[in-house]
Amino acid sequence: MSETQFSLTRATSIKRRRAKKQILISKSRKKISYLAATETRDPLIVREGSQLEFSSKQIPEIVETSPTKADFSSLSPKVYRRGSCSIYWGDALDFYRQWARPTVIISDGAYGLGSFPGDPPTTAGLEAWYRPHVEAWTKLALPSTTLWFWNSELGWATVHPLLTSAGWEYRCCHIWDKGIAHIAGNANTKTLRKFPVVTEVCVQYVKKTYFEAQGMRMTMQEWLRHEWIRAGLPLWKTNQACGVKNAATRKYFTTDHLWHFPPPDAFDALVRYANAHGKPTGRPYFSLDGQRPLTGEQWSQMRAKFTCSAGVMNVWREPAVRGIERLKDQSQCVHMNQKPLKLLELCLKASSDEGDVVWEPFGGLCSATLAAHRLKRRAFAAESVAAFYQIAVRRLENYAELPLPGDGVRLCPAGFDCRRAVGADQRDFGLADGLSALYRIRALRS
Repeated sequence: MSETQFSLTRATSIKRRRAKKQILISKSRKKISYLAATETRDPLIVREGSQLEFSSKQIPEIVETSPTKADFSSLSPKVYRRGSCSIYWGDALDFYRQWARPTVIISDGAYGLGSFPGDPPTTAGLEAWYRPHVEAWTKLALPSTTLWFWNSELGWATVHPLLTSAGWEYRCCHIWDKGIAHIAGNANTKTLRKFPVVTEVCVQYVKKTYFEAQGMRMTMQEWLRHEWIRAGLPLWKTNQACGVKNAATRKYFTTDHLWHFPPPDAFDALVRYANAHGKPTGRPYFSLDGQRPLTGEQWSQMRAKFTCSAGVMNVWREPAVRGIERLKDQSQCVHMNQKPLKLLELCLKASSDEGDVVWEPFGGLCSATLAAHRLKRRAFAAESVAAFYQIAVRRLENYAELPLPGDGVRLCPAGFDCRRAVGADQRDFGLADGLSALYRIRALRS
């Protein structure tokens, strides 16, 4: 072959490759537009003063049963259940009204990275993105609800004012340290002009509890003191009621920041004393309905649950998910931000008991729902991206508990692969095409 012929052949080959690349990009953009259009939902914005109460008919009855084969022939109904855990296809805003009120909310939604259809391209759009969800959480949360808010440091800082203004009280910021292996020396610090980032945050919030009394809105601390004074009793008698020297006046009835939540037995003692020795005309005291006083058990439900195992701190050193727990489409990870089941179990164990309700409004691969199923909680998850929904359903349907040394269980069967789990359905419902489109979204935006 002459040099001229070689040059012409090479030029033709280059043109063909460029043409194929343009066709791929064009198809990708069409697929991206389709996904973005199909994932749009009408938001349910919970406004101030609206009442969202559940009746027994509205709460779906969950019966513990063996898992059934998921059917994606029409993606309707938009829910898959395994025992006490449910995964809904669509925007969580469309389902909050149907779910039982939560003891725990695991939020792992938009990070402001443009990583999925609807995710804002920067953190500047996060407040508007989360606002309708935060309003719904505030309306439907129990006094005992704990919110675990996962995000980047900047993403959390952007949304924090929205959460506090909606009545969520900051408790602690937990740092997920993924370790140096997370970057594997691939951070170009000369270009980034900063140290490599190997962390995310999981921030704990609790629902503020307020009481209405005589037309006034009071905190728990204010309401407790108000009811005792309303009974016409001197404050020093709170010590007599609790059988202590001065702990009641010093801890339970102080007006400063050193206030302590009275334990149930102390609250019971205060209620009995006030209703026995207080003004007869004002009885019952420490009552919310004006008919009967609160019990110690009811009082204990007025704040979020929390249990801390010995040795657990607010820095969680846990590698990014790898091995059989990491869901992959051939060589590529299915989800760019899959959370370790170990950390999600930690959150659930710390803030809930068996039988409590867990919400996972931004399901992704629904790892929190798997953790809830293992820990015998009731879970309600939602995922709006059809490809992720199908994988999450198959994952919940097929997962097995495998004992591993030092880790207890791994909530994933050996050799789990998203293509094998979905099986023949992937061809019919474009799972492979949908995942490939999501990968191309990331490539085009990077």
